[in-house]
Amino acid sequence: MAKKVLIAEDSSVIQNLTKKILQMQNYEITSVKNGEQVLSKLEEEDFNVILMDINMPVMDGMECARNIRALKDKNKQATPIIAITGNARNYTMENFQEVGINDYLPKPLNFDELVEMVKKYS
Repeated sequence: MAKKVLIAEDSSVIQNLTKKILQMQNYEITSVKNGEQVLSKLEEEDFNVILMDINMPVMDGMECARNIRALKDKNKQATPIIAITGNARNYTMENFQEVGINDYLPKPLNFDELVEMVKKYS
């Protein structure tokens, strides 16, 4: 059965590229544009991994990660979160870990690293 990845990214270009690359690796992809949409998707279904942009409108990735870690459903609460950020310098790995983010990928994305990391956590 295909593993499911939820991509939260407000840039359509990055979203589409990421989706194509992961679909070639046989992942089933769901894409959303902000943190609120991530939380509503999680209410509907389970995912193996969440790829989350940090800078999104409505609810950013940091706040969204905090909300995911506070969910009542233990399985959903434990979903691995990989942050995607163009401003990694603004955050340390400790900042990410404090809100429950497992790992991060800097932009511009290296797609080999992306595939490796998704495989590692899924």
